[in-house]
Amino acid sequence: MLSKLFGKSKQKTIEITAPLSGKAVPLSAVLDEAFAGKHMGDGLAIEPVEGKVTAPFDGTVAHLIHTNHAIIIEHASGLQLLIHIGINTVAMNGDGFTAHVGSGDSFKAGDTLISFDITKITAAGYPTITPIVVANEDDVKQLEHIVTSGDVTAGNEIILKAEMNG
Repeated sequence: MLSKLFGKSKQKTIEITAPLSGKAVPLSAVLDEAFAGKHMGDGLAIEPVEGKVTAPFDGTVAHLIHTNHAIIIEHASGLQLLIHIGINTVAMNGDGFTAHVGSGDSFKAGDTLISFDITKITAAGYPTITPIVVANEDDVKQLEHIVTSGDVTAGNEIILKAEMNG
């Protein structure tokens, strides 16, 4: 009834499911000050046990890094999430990373966004720990950490809830 009077409003609270299966850890455990110090945004990290990033919600690809090691995805509410596979993996020049989406593509929760070779990353000497951070914190009123540590399965556990401004 009220939506008919005032028009549809954007979703205010977004539930973010685990985009990878593995062990969730606080950002402070990431051996990169940009992530550990939350300079890239707040969130958490997952030490993956499977080389696959799946969509944690329905949305679009805001930006796919050309080396396929990182992606920024956007929810209809405007929430942007950066998923960065490994630390310093940009130096691999895309070797071991396969994108299944491109910038501007739409996706549904659970769709595979990027697959990656854990063995190849570790053999190259890079950690596979994957930070998952809110890229546009200024648009988020509150970020609730539902999971702070422990095992998670992609698409099963809600790890974060973001309440948008406005």
